[in-house]
Amino acid sequence: MYSPVVGITMGDGAGVGPEIIMKALNDAGLYESRRPFVIGDAKLLERAAQVVSSTLKVRSIASPAEAKYEYGTVDCLDLNLLPADLPFGRVSAEAGHAAFMYLKKAIELANGGEIDAICTAPLNKEALHKGGHIYPGHTEILAELTGTKDYSMMLSAPKLKVIHVTTHVGIIDAVKQINPDRVYKVIRLAHETLKKAGYEAPRIAVCGINPHAGENGLFGYGEEEEKVIPGVQRAQQEGILASGPLPADTLFFRATRGDFDIVVAMYHDQGHGPIKVLGLEAGVNITVGLPIIRTSVDHGTAFDIAGKGIADEQSMKEALKQAIELAPKR
Repeated sequence: MYSPVVGITMGDGAGVGPEIIMKALNDAGLYESRRPFVIGDAKLLERAAQVVSSTLKVRSIASPAEAKYEYGTVDCLDLNLLPADLPFGRVSAEAGHAAFMYLKKAIELANGGEIDAICTAPLNKEALHKGGHIYPGHTEILAELTGTKDYSMMLSAPKLKVIHVTTHVGIIDAVKQINPDRVYKVIRLAHETLKKAGYEAPRIAVCGINPHAGENGLFGYGEEEEKVIPGVQRAQQEGILASGPLPADTLFFRATRGDFDIVVAMYHDQGHGPIKVLGLEAGVNITVGLPIIRTSVDHGTAFDIAGKGIADEQSMKEALKQAIELAPKR
């Protein structure tokens, strides 16, 4: 069976990224169905190994083809951009620039067919901006460098997958931005992503905007009829198994029970809340719509604990697992 190659970008070297990578790759099971290697700075991974008391060795490589993918040795495509004594927990332009360059290299490898998925450790937005790269975060960099216009944030936990119509905007603006075309496109992104991952006929549930999905006009001002239903119907006409709009207060329970494969949330907190309740350590952030699967930890650089060796690696391990689950099957 083919084992997908996963490029792990190191993120901001002053944060917990190197530590959670070294902790996660200490799990021999991660090498059974995937071939992971790191894109970053080998000397900072070596420092992280000391911080977390790991016996793993770090091996510098020049391309994924040189990697051995053997448990006990972490292969690192070493860009050699940062000093070995980079201060922990401080915003710096050089670390922000380096984080951008790790991601850019990963995208180049993905576009060239050398890797099957990208898994990203966290970057710091302030450092990224100081480094001369003015983006809100990973997602926008990935979209621009791959020429992607239609994309969405998907969150995944062991029993629940959620994709968002809107994300980082206020609730009033979110309702304004929801429209039938966007609802249809997000449903289609969910369908295509799960189809590529091996789901024969993905079952997609679509949330309503108002309580009880409007309850036939009892709540709201007809937003479901105007903004959601036409998008759902368009997807259904194409043979997509989309249901909704459905009341969000019961829908997420039904999804975790197994009634649906993925939920389409209308706004940030509607989708993020249920995932967070299932456990911060279990959540994975996924960008869908790109020509490459990208997963990420669902937390930040944690500058306050960087260098202390106490950062939890579970989200990184889950991100690596999800990268394989969702990577297109060869």
